[in-house]
Amino acid sequence: MQRNTSLVMAVFSSILAACAHSVHEHGDEHPDDLGLYWVKYAAEYQAITAQVYAEATNDLPHLAADTSWTALPGQDIDPGLPPAVILDIDETVVSNVDFQLTFEPPFANHKLDTWSASVDAMPVRGVVEFVTAARALGVTVFFVTNRPCQPVKGNDTFCPQKQTTIDDIRELGIDVEPNYVMLANERPEWDREKLTRRQHVAKTHRVIMLVGDDLSDFIPCVREKPAGPCTRAGTQANRLEDVERYRDYWGSGWYILPNPMHGSWTSVE
Repeated sequence: MQRNTSLVMAVFSSILAACAHSVHEHGDEHPDDLGLYWVKYAAEYQAITAQVYAEATNDLPHLAADTSWTALPGQDIDPGLPPAVILDIDETVVSNVDFQLTFEPPFANHKLDTWSASVDAMPVRGVVEFVTAARALGVTVFFVTNRPCQPVKGNDTFCPQKQTTIDDIRELGIDVEPNYVMLANERPEWDREKLTRRQHVAKTHRVIMLVGDDLSDFIPCVREKPAGPCTRAGTQANRLEDVERYRDYWGSGWYILPNPMHGSWTSVE
């Protein structure tokens, strides 16, 4: 097993190195951040996202039809509830790699919101086809993001970031109404721990799939700083234990996309 892991890491490192050499010729300003370059330039990244969404699309019919199935461990299943899928947004539906390559550190949420409002959104490969297939089967699509509602000087709207987020999704060719897009802090109980919002969806729908790029899109209490109902902090050890604990869900109701650029994994120890 160790030899196989080493081989995978060696292949991945060679891909990133080749990618970095290529982007240096483009004159980009992040010569050491190979994760950004891999997402931006690697055909392998496009192949992986296409593969993930193809697998999820293939699984839609039987998971929607199986009224005893839920993608939320511990959810009381009401077979009469209509089926739904929950998708994260950034790096799951919308690719922000160009923002990551061009913004001036440090990161701030208002920088992403301003950038998103100024450019046309770019889809993660495969997502448009997946959403189309889900809706064709009568599956409701919810978008749960940790983009936060924050006040903006000169704007009296409670959550101006919500319209930017909806616009991003619509720019991909995915029509969506506000009730199906859920931001952090949009309600007092909706903090950065997504569990509460998943449970909110589960009150009216049988959640058959989760799609995201971060462990927190699937499993609660994996972040460095506990939020919501969580009392433990995420660590490298318990995050790995969680991956094993829920191993039967990966590729069977849970579909995770690669994101070597940012995420909750960058802060845990």
